[in-house]
Amino acid sequence: MRGYLGFGLVLLTACAAPSATGSRAATSPAQSMLSFVAPVASPSRRPTAIAGLPDRLSDADFWALQAELSEPGGYFRIEDNYTSNEMEVGELFTMLRAQRIGGDVYLGVGPEQNFSYIASIRPKMAFIVDIRRQAAVQHLLFKAVFEMAQDRADFISLLFAKPRPSGLDSATSIQAMWEAYRTVPTDSALGARNYARIVDRLTRVQRFTLSADEAEKLKAVYDAFYYYGPSIATRGSGAGRGGDFAALTGFSYDTAGEPRSFLSSEENYRVVKTLHDRNLIVPVTGDFGGPKALRAIASYLKARDGVVRAFYVSNVEQYLFGDGKERAFYANVSTLPIDSTSVFIRPYSMRRGGGGGVQSLCRIAPFLAAANAGRVYGNESALACVR
Repeated sequence: MRGYLGFGLVLLTACAAPSATGSRAATSPAQSMLSFVAPVASPSRRPTAIAGLPDRLSDADFWALQAELSEPGGYFRIEDNYTSNEMEVGELFTMLRAQRIGGDVYLGVGPEQNFSYIASIRPKMAFIVDIRRQAAVQHLLFKAVFEMAQDRADFISLLFAKPRPSGLDSATSIQAMWEAYRTVPTDSALGARNYARIVDRLTRVQRFTLSADEAEKLKAVYDAFYYYGPSIATRGSGAGRGGDFAALTGFSYDTAGEPRSFLSSEENYRVVKTLHDRNLIVPVTGDFGGPKALRAIASYLKARDGVVRAFYVSNVEQYLFGDGKERAFYANVSTLPIDSTSVFIRPYSMRRGGGGGVQSLCRIAPFLAAANAGRVYGNESALACVR
């Protein structure tokens, strides 16, 4: 039977992470009732490219871009969302490879699972869009850790303030790596040094200007990873069905029984690290059904001849349908540059049965055409990838 390691809290000092709250971003009735049409692939309609997608962004350009694309932070029912709860990531990793979904641009939402999908499709650039500003701040934390960590073992040590065990190298399996870290106590002095290094890198080296609220959120997120360690889950404690950080990165299997994630191999880790080193994973604060973020990303990509290959939406559509904002969302998606291979990634389809695995990689263009024709009635229609 497959399993995963449970990590107890082995701490010298500990502090609980405070929750961050925000206000709901206003959406007018007109915005929520936007009509839309499925995009038609036509080179003649695509704006002249500036110079293609960037090979890297300067720190200043990265910071300006995330600000330019973002909306004000808004409300979401789960205020703290430290990890995903979707153990399907391993299967989807290999499914994306099998369907040859890769290159160009990746869009996603949420925390660490994005890195596994990025490692699978190996895009030239990625945007992670979340309505909560804390999510963008958490991705800045991840960014600093990726940039400072030379390999997977360093990444784990930096993120969780655990001294690196001896004998770990690029050939060590991720499961053996988690086993090696399982009995390593969290080190309060190391935690303080690591956090100071993260802040120094973001604010002094890269000169990102964090507001007082963002600085508070950064500390809260770091404290949560420090306090809960590799057993951190979506809300901090209590993995439930979805597993914890160690399970999600080391014990999520594909159908061949192989663990697949951004930490499952040194090669996968370096794909994500290289993009972070080049400032090409851009966190954006935005509402999927809001007036700006997705459309601003669309304009940016069209001007650079970029194509969205995969858009990981988790279960956000469930909430959009509940709030009556699904039409605004699909209208926003219709502005993105896509082609016939572009897919939505919907892990929750795999929990439906009846071929849900196939439906989890849903071709965007025919789905939008079905939605525009009135054949998408709710979240179940989305999970079924109605066409």
